[in-house]
Amino acid sequence: MNITYSTSEARTRFDEIIRHVGDGKTITISYRGEPVAEVRPPEGPETIEQRTQELERRGVLIGPRGPRTPFEGGAYVPGALDAFFEERD
Repeated sequence: MNITYSTSEARTRFDEIIRHVGDGKTITISYRGEPVAEVRPPEGPETIEQRTQELERRGVLIGPRGPRTPFEGGAYVPGALDAFFEERD
């Protein structure tokens, strides 16, 4: 089922549109009866690992310098703060 809102309806019912999109539906916005835009859920990586890799590939994030070490129940794992102080000295 396609849901369509006119531009004036879309302005007044924005929260409703966002709820529909959050439920996985695609919303069509029309202007004078003609479709001009679609609002849909984002497409992209599904896991945090895939998202992180995508951001690193685009240069938004910079990956770790060494191997990644998991945090183990309170054990100290060197990280960004250590690197900051090392670069500062």
